[in-house]
Amino acid sequence: MDILITAKMDGMRIKHILLQEAGVSMTQLKSAKWNGGILCNQRPCTVRDTVHTGDIVRFLPPVTVPVYHPRPYPLPLSIPYEDPHILIVDKPAPLASQSSRNHPDDSLENALFSYFHEPEDYCYRPVNRLDKGTSGLMLVAKTPHAQHRCQQLLHTPQFVRRYTALATGYFSERKGTIRLPIAKEEGASVRRVVRADGLPSVTHYEVILEGNGYSLLRLTLETGRTHQIRVHLSALGHPILGDFLYGTESPLCPGRFALHSSEILLTHPLGGQRLHILSPAPTAWQHLITEGEWIP
Repeated sequence: MDILITAKMDGMRIKHILLQEAGVSMTQLKSAKWNGGILCNQRPCTVRDTVHTGDIVRFLPPVTVPVYHPRPYPLPLSIPYEDPHILIVDKPAPLASQSSRNHPDDSLENALFSYFHEPEDYCYRPVNRLDKGTSGLMLVAKTPHAQHRCQQLLHTPQFVRRYTALATGYFSERKGTIRLPIAKEEGASVRRVVRADGLPSVTHYEVILEGNGYSLLRLTLETGRTHQIRVHLSALGHPILGDFLYGTESPLCPGRFALHSSEILLTHPLGGQRLHILSPAPTAWQHLITEGEWIP
């Protein structure tokens, strides 16, 4: 990453340029400092050096070593947006977002490894993650710096995520906000519960259609707790169709549940342009939305 020093940065130290103007994390700064990853006008420098208008500071972020060694997993992927810094991928379900002991091969991490032609320095940098049973849009950074900048935007108006869900039953209010704290269930490995000592969690919902015993919802996350939408809807008595963990598994959604990451509004972390990416609900359960008598 190259930073052209403008008049307002004249006389600033390189440390402050990188931390305040470029949004580099302190961890990245320290690692680059000790590994010769900071240059000024193509020459080695220290973070204490000052810069002047017209100088070019080059920051070479450290390479992160992955926990799991990636394995090729050729899988056709839908990628509605990509540039040198980030990409937005439309994850299918059921597919694990990240490799693990239970999913050493079949993961989006490995699918992107194949997509990038198996580079030796491959490092997977998801900004937001989706459950195996959830499909839709995920933001993935290509560099440590882009990942850090994207993470700074999480849960701000600069990075808005909206979901589509098919929940059981009908809601008394067409629009609402769910404010229920979420905590990890004692003795459980992944299950979460609503509990007074949990972390503050906020989900906004809107009923789009209802009928046939289901409500089609548009949901916007204000916070990003594990399983947040699933836990909140279940706590209201309206679990997501097919959610085996917080409701009931359904043959209508084999291997997954009716939750889809349908929209991302993002201010590009480096370019500043506003991105608006959409993904329609999966065809696997679109018929559940349209069949029968629906009440708009």
